[in-house]
Amino acid sequence: YYMVTEPIYSDIEPEVSETVVRRGRVIAQKPRIVTPYYLSQVEGFSLDARRYFEMLSQEQGANMPGLIYTYRNEPGELEIVADNMNSVVEKIQADIDKSGDPLVTIIKGLDELWDVSLMKFIFEITRSSFRDNLMRLKSQGMLDMDSSGVPLEARLRIEELFKKLKNGEIEPRELKEELWRWGLFEEYQDRFFSIFRKK
Repeated sequence: YYMVTEPIYSDIEPEVSETVVRRGRVIAQKPRIVTPYYLSQVEGFSLDARRYFEMLSQEQGANMPGLIYTYRNEPGELEIVADNMNSVVEKIQADIDKSGDPLVTIIKGLDELWDVSLMKFIFEITRSSFRDNLMRLKSQGMLDMDSSGVPLEARLRIEELFKKLKNGEIEPRELKEELWRWGLFEEYQDRFFSIFRKK
């Protein structure tokens, strides 16, 4: 992305025509299926948030599937360009058109709230793709629950984490926490510990 803003000092020095350009990447993980029970096991939430998850479990059922999206911002260069915003945007757009990369965009925002502008953009993209993602996952059977109330997608993710752990791509904690959040550690504990006995 290119986040384009007028410098925060432009109100103080209106005769100076400069534009702030921030480059970066947002890494989006594919949406994951979660349940109110799963969310109630995630650490770092307040007591009020846990109560909300419990209320959601009571109203919707502990195993009612939903989607969770995960993003990571990787900020890049920050550059102050001695030109007005419209000219800078036109030049960047020409570069994007030339490169042909469909995943690059220009976002206009406020300098002091540039990250809020980025989050708003991400939210709008997520909202526009939600229905398609939900229908795709449903058609693939990923929202189907097993007899334990665990979505198929979660079981597949657990299998993926086991492979990654065996290959040394993740720390054991990551798999252990995922099993714990689904209430499945006891079911998988022998398999989990056997990985370390083999080493």
